[in-house]
Formats: sequence, C-alpha cells, structure tokens
Amino acid sequence: MDKLSVMNAYCRIVERGSFARAAEDLGVSAALLSREVKLLEESLGCTLLTRTTRAMSLTDAGRLYYEEALGILDAVGQVEEHIREGSGRIRGHLKVNASSSFGQMVIAPILPAFLEAYPDLKFTLSMDDRVVDMVEGGFDVSIRIRPAMPDSSLVARRIGTMRQRIFAAPDYLQHAGTPQKPEDLSAHRIVGFLLADHLTGWSLDGPDGTTSHQLDPPIRVGNSLVLRDLLIAGQGIGTLPDFVSDGPEARGELVRVLPGYELPAPEIFAVTASRLGMDAKVSAFLEHLRVALRQPHS
Repeated sequence: MDKLSVMNAYCRIVERGSFARAAEDLGVSAALLSREVKLLEESLGCTLLTRTTRAMSLTDAGRLYYEEALGILDAVGQVEEHIREGSGRIRGHLKVNASSSFGQMVIAPILPAFLEAYPDLKFTLSMDDRVVDMVEGGFDVSIRIRPAMPDSSLVARRIGTMRQRIFAAPDYLQHAGTPQKPEDLSAHRIVGFLLADHLTGWSLDGPDGTTSHQLDPPIRVGNSLVLRDLLIAGQGIGTLPDFVSDGPEARGELVRVLPGYELPAPEIFAVTASRLGMDAKVSAFLEHLRVALRQPHS
C-alpha cells in the first residue's frame, strides 16, 4: 500500500464528503477508494470513517489522522518544490577532472569569470594526465580527449574537436632542415607524447589521403606543456593539440612542419556518470567551456 497515495485519497474523501466525488477527482473508482480506506483502517487497527447508505462521518481517530495527514502531505509538497527550485540554481560543489594541459590552457583562463558569475558555487579542479575513475573520485564531469568514447556506463557528450598538427622551433629547422614530405621525418629528432596512441606511429591526413609512418622518438614526455617547451627550446619535432600550440605559433616560437598534413582530429568529450541528465552547475560550466573552445588560446 502506497501510504502517501492513500493519505492523499483519504484527505480528498474527507474534504469532498463522498467516496464518489473523491473518486471522480482522482480519476479512479469509488470501489477502489473504499478498499484502500478499509486496508488503511485494518493497518491502523481502528475505524476512521463511519459510513451508511445516506451519510459519512469521521471518528475521533479519523479526524486526528486527517489533520496529521494534511501536515505530512504539505511537508512532502514543500520538499518537492524546494528540490525542483534548487535543481535549476547554480550552487553546491562542482568537481571537474581534466588533463594537466587542458586544465591549464583551457579551463584555468575561464575560471575567474565562471566563479564570479556563480559565487555560491564550490569548485574543485583535479588535473591528471591519466584517465581516472570518475565514480571513485566523486567527479561531476571529466574532460577527455580521444577519437571515440568506448561503450560504458558513463555518458559522453561531444563539446568540441581538437586539431593536432606537427611543430618545431625555427632554430631547430634552421640547423636540422625542414621536412618536405612525411618520409623525411625519420631523419629528424622526434619528441613524442608518452600517453598518446600515436607515440611511435603517426597517421597523417594529407593531400594524397592518409599515410602511416613509424617513428622511434628518442625523447618521450607525458605532458603536452612539457612537450611544447621542449619544442620551443629546439629539441626536435613533435605534435601538439591546438589549445597548446595556438599561442606559441602566433608568437613565432613554433612553426608548422608539413603544413599540409595533420593527425586525425580527436573529439573533446564531457563525461558524466549519470544518465539522468546534467544538473544546472554542470550545464553552466560546459557552456562556458564551449565558448572557450571556440576562441584562440594564448
């Protein structure tokens, strides 16, 4: 027996003074209401309503139950209304996980404006270059960059696409020479991204389609910002995501190598653990993030 449903039905019967009128209001049969009230009385061990063919009246227990039930139903209604109102407010604790380079280059610059817009929000940003367990870490959203998300219990929403191209410092190219075709890369010093799928094999999309090239990077690092700094220092040739390369390229610290070629563009996913839809704080954060992804990065 659904106690709240029965309470609501009982109160409607008392207020309408009739099983038939209450049944009409609730869209059920009078016989069903009669059975529910009988079961309620049996569970309480007392009579709530006295009924004759011509009239219905409350017992003392019935009046007490009605008054208490009204208070309970009102309290439940207030809680539900409070939750409904609160679900649209930007408050609570938002926990975000991202890679170190994405966190520093994309998320960090938008944080001041985001936090100023939502002063009641607590915010935690965890940066890790390896994939973390969202549930164990208690994260609301994790930003992951990859060609596709594997099927899982997590929910992935694509929020952008990342371009990944080949770069080197002008000084390096001046003394080592500039590759003219992908095959020339094997004669150069390659700086590889340790955590990438393309550490030892670059699949390059170019004017003649896609070609694959095996490489053995003598330098391998697990952070895109460290890789960027090594390239700027003239340590070799490597690939960088656009949110890391935009600034150095604009300043002339890095130049495109083989500008007609780039690696396949991975997608940027916002991953959440719940299939019930994002709450207001996650939606607000991702909207700020989408705007940032459309801007050049310094």
